[in-house]
This record gives sequence, C-alpha cells and structure tokens, in this order.
Amino acid sequence: MLLWVGLGNPGAKYAGNRHNIGFMVIDAIGDDHNFTSEKTQFKGLVRQGTIMGDGRPVKVLLLKPTTFMNESGQSVQQAMSFYKIPLENIMVFHDELDIATGKFRIKLGGGIAGHNGLRSIRQHCGEDFYRARMGIDHPGHKDRVASYVLSDFAKSEHNLRDDMINGVARYADLLAAGQRDLFQTRVAEYING
Repeated sequence: MLLWVGLGNPGAKYAGNRHNIGFMVIDAIGDDHNFTSEKTQFKGLVRQGTIMGDGRPVKVLLLKPTTFMNESGQSVQQAMSFYKIPLENIMVFHDELDIATGKFRIKLGGGIAGHNGLRSIRQHCGEDFYRARMGIDHPGHKDRVASYVLSDFAKSEHNLRDDMINGVARYADLLAAGQRDLFQTRVAEYING
C-alpha cells in the first residue's frame, strides 16, 4: 500500500490558502480516481482506492492531516503504523516557497526549508520520505512568509495552480507505478501545456 499525504490546515477559512495546496491535490486525486468518501481516521481525513499502475492495481491511502500543519507528523505516523507502510512508500504533497508558482519537483529526503509540516513528519516518521514540492513562489522577505502562505492564491495564479493540481491527478498512475521521474516530467509538461 502507498500513503499519499497532502499538507494543509483544516477548516473553511484556510481552504484556498497557498499552504493548503497539498489538500487540494489529495482531493483531486481521490475524485479523479473514484476513491471512497472521506472518513475521519488517524487524526485526519482519509480516502482509500486503487490506481492502475503499470498494468496492476495499486492500493493507495490518501491522507489529509487535520492536526494543523505543525503536528502533521502525528497523523502520518498513525496511518503508517496501522497499515505497516514503509517510509519509502510515502509521498507528501506540500507547498514550496523556493520554487516558482506552477513548478513541480519530486525529492527524496533532504532539508525542510523551514516547512513546519515537513518538520513534524520528519520528527515522527523519519526523513527519507518522498516529497512532491509544489511551487508557490516566495513573497520576497522572510518576515512576510507566514501571512503569504496563509493567503489565497491570486486570481492571476489560478490557472497555474489548477494545472498543477489537475496534472498530478491525471498522471497519478505513473506515481502509483513508482515511475516518479516520468510522473514529474508529465506533470511539468501538463502545466506548461
């Protein structure tokens, strides 16, 4: 089983925030691939389903931690433990300040660049999990970061945001098959369309 985690903050007031792009992606994957309805479990909202990856069905658990960003690792660790999912089977979708809006990169382990959701997962689960880094750009100065990530995408960014979300959902079969490099390439091509 694979565990795909989207980072964000729970509640309607945060729904459109840049910091919640991970939640948006998880919703799109679940909807596009006919996953079960959301249920509350593991201090989060989960959906289960199967994606055909390289001609075989792959079980995937989608997780949106509802602990708020800073405690995301609690939720991920509970799901990992319950299903005995190894760290290398985890992909975390999150916002990335150091990448331009609409850019998409996959990375294994490495630094967390001050991202509190990643910090929490690293503390509770270990560091060698995969990350789908979804660019949201940087506001220019570190003093503006907190308010920036908790603000909604500008209307001028909606097409890039939506293309990134839709590209991830569309090519999720490549990710399920373990073809992470090809997945990254196809999502980038979809965004640049």
